[in-house]
Amino acid sequence: SAFQTGHTTGPSLNNDKLYKFAYSAEVYVDQVKASLQKSAGYRISSGVDVNLLWRNPDNDDDQLIKITMKDVQVENVNERPAAKNIFKGKSTEKIIGKEYLEALQRPVMIELVRGKVKTFYSYQNEPGFTQNIKRGLASLFQLQLHSGSSTEVDISGKCSTTYHVRQDQVTKIKDLDSCEIERKRFTSHNRILDVGTKGTSATVYVLEDSFIKSIKAEENFVFVLNYRRKTGAKIVSKQRLELKSVQAGMGLIAAKQVAGVIKTLDPNYVAMPLEAEPVKSECKKCPSLSEHWQSIREHMHPDRLSKPEAAKSFLSFIQNIRKATKEEILKIIKSESKEFLPQVVDAVTSAQTPESLEAILEFLDFKDASTFILQERFLYACGFASHPSETLLKLLTEKFKGDVANEDIRETLVIVMGALIRKLCDREGCKLPAVAEAKRLILNRLEKATKDDNVRMYLLALKNALLPEAIPLLLKYAESGEGPISSLAATALQRYDPSFLTKEVKETMNRIYHQTRRVHEKTVRTTAAAIILNSNPSYMEVKNILLSIGELPMEMNKYMLSMIQDILHFEMPSSKTVRQVLKDMRAHNYDRFSKTGSSSAYTGYITRGPDVSSTYSLDILYSGSGILRRSNVNIHVFDRNTELHAIQVVIEAQGLESIIAATPDEGEENLDSFAGMSAILFDFQLRPVTFFQGYGDLMSKMLSATGDPMNVVKGLVLLTDFLQEIQLQSGPTASAEFMGGLAIDISGGMEFSLWYRESKTNVKNRVAIFIAGNTEVDSFFVKTGMETTLEAETSLDFISTVQFSQYPFLVCMQMDRVDSPFRTQMTKYESLPSGRRYTARRGKAATLAGNEYPLHQENSNMCKRVIGAKSDSAGSWF
Repeated sequence: SAFQTGHTTGPSLNNDKLYKFAYSAEVYVDQVKASLQKSAGYRISSGVDVNLLWRNPDNDDDQLIKITMKDVQVENVNERPAAKNIFKGKSTEKIIGKEYLEALQRPVMIELVRGKVKTFYSYQNEPGFTQNIKRGLASLFQLQLHSGSSTEVDISGKCSTTYHVRQDQVTKIKDLDSCEIERKRFTSHNRILDVGTKGTSATVYVLEDSFIKSIKAEENFVFVLNYRRKTGAKIVSKQRLELKSVQAGMGLIAAKQVAGVIKTLDPNYVAMPLEAEPVKSECKKCPSLSEHWQSIREHMHPDRLSKPEAAKSFLSFIQNIRKATKEEILKIIKSESKEFLPQVVDAVTSAQTPESLEAILEFLDFKDASTFILQERFLYACGFASHPSETLLKLLTEKFKGDVANEDIRETLVIVMGALIRKLCDREGCKLPAVAEAKRLILNRLEKATKDDNVRMYLLALKNALLPEAIPLLLKYAESGEGPISSLAATALQRYDPSFLTKEVKETMNRIYHQTRRVHEKTVRTTAAAIILNSNPSYMEVKNILLSIGELPMEMNKYMLSMIQDILHFEMPSSKTVRQVLKDMRAHNYDRFSKTGSSSAYTGYITRGPDVSSTYSLDILYSGSGILRRSNVNIHVFDRNTELHAIQVVIEAQGLESIIAATPDEGEENLDSFAGMSAILFDFQLRPVTFFQGYGDLMSKMLSATGDPMNVVKGLVLLTDFLQEIQLQSGPTASAEFMGGLAIDISGGMEFSLWYRESKTNVKNRVAIFIAGNTEVDSFFVKTGMETTLEAETSLDFISTVQFSQYPFLVCMQMDRVDSPFRTQMTKYESLPSGRRYTARRGKAATLAGNEYPLHQENSNMCKRVIGAKSDSAGSWF
């Protein structure tokens, strides 16, 4: 074996010899599955001279080596016709610049002890870019000649490496996830909305006479959007070093210590870290923040907010805000008109930099009720924050404790605090001082709250925070609270993962459903039943629920029956237990399963894909008199490991029987007239909206209302927010940035016509999405990369119409999606600072045909009758 000669455990150079190598470093950027032959990229190649300057007289394993790059060339990594070659006709000096080229060709020295780089010597005031290219070359000389694992420091930082040695070949595998190096990185909160990453690094050494004959190193980085794995990118970085010849060289320098040798050679050399230093190339012709805002401003008009162009402008604005100073940001906020300010607030808050947060908080005054809209938009953007900081939660807690002029804003503040607690806890931040304080504040104040409004506010915060320690409090309010409060506590428990729902939770839910201690409203009882059936119910629990059907108020019978049938038809986890129970004829008989009514529950698929699938569920519960009690629309997105509650819109009404002189159901005789709407968007519970409260309010709205739907949420949301900076082993810095923006407009209304004895609820969801990915390798003299964009827009309407002029009343539910245009584009590029640029583009556009989502057959039959009856008479709506 080659390793027996001499006493070294690392590569060993002979005295008085000059080793001449050919070196190349290549980078490629492309789509994940593409072949490298068509990728964008570039190659730096050079000759490399290596010689031994000094060997420790007491230790053969301690050597000082000089490495010099010569005849540096820069070219395309793939053959290009002259017209598409940005380097054509340009000398290396012209491309790199005279002073940079001189710096690059200035030698570096490394002290190798037992094959590991102990010290890296170079000129102190050289540009970081050239230092990093030389560090990348020097790192290749780090090598151990026995198999095993160790921790090494090289250009990538401090990393775990594993060596496999056989005969004259050594393979070094570097675990890139283990590398400790300061680099910018953030990811999105939810895994489904995030980007999956994978990095590998391997170097193969071929040795001859215990020195290097050739080295091949390759790193691969892959990034894919979890919800659309076709959208992704890869960066490949390759290094090659090949021995060309060995010639007679300089003799060794005699000295006891390395320091003496360095001093003799050139006192300008200093010891530096081998780990790469951070470098960023400056943008020469970039517009200022206000210039950029002026160029995109018109796309952010309130009337255009459900268009992809709005989401696209929103993302580019965030990117620029992230580079801006507090003063630049404030200048735009202070000079903008009322129409555009909410959109500016969305973007500034979503940027999540210390400067943007300072600017927006300096501008907003929570003691001033007139800027209610802006305060709410700021708070919602905080609730959707992709990677919130502890500072943000701390500042919001301080605002909540201080003076807040508007009660709705006070409520939104604490609801958002709940959402931030959950996000920080999910990232192992539960013990942070600000999180602990916010948790304490919400739990303590809920325990002491006496007014219903305050109780409701803290329950909504807990519905977002999902703290395990809040479960006992939620149980207390679910079982002993008044109607709306009890209902809110129950729906908060429904959001917990079933693994948190203890025996005590299930016992309480069974007591509520079966009313063993007191009478409960239908809405709370049905939520309790849903919790039991969704959390691995026992045979007896399912049997008792089935035996109760037939003894319940009429519409609730029908609703529970519908829920059981939905569990079976959609093969939900509890369907096995339900089927077992149904073998018992006491639970499964015609009397029970033929109950009539109009309430229903139904679940179906919107999409089933290789990456993610999404489901919709609609359930609707009526009172015995035909008036809506609750309609609930849900859209869930999930992959193999995670689920995302994308949208929920609940419309609730109560105490409206007196309008049509009907009899209320059991337990609901004294309910105040009320109708309102509540929404969850991307796992974040928003502040509920009230349509009317009390009989007087209802009557005045009936007489004066225009029929316009009420807005629940309108604005711009940053969904995907991923950035990873990477130090390539060959020297350059790479980065992958993926952003997804959503422009959303959800509105809902409830209309009543006493004349035609008809009621109608309509929930309109208009959304546009824009996703942009940019993967780039940045050397100071050339940039190469790939941009990917994807845009789509759609509108989803959920309408339910009830005619209560006869019994059983007619109900028609419709869930429609309009035609949805969908466009993707991919651009690969190479560019020089001078402005010379090569680009290759590919794109495609398609339209997803609109459709009406199927619900159960009963509903289809009913819609034919309702729509047939409607065409005979025109109604007047409020």
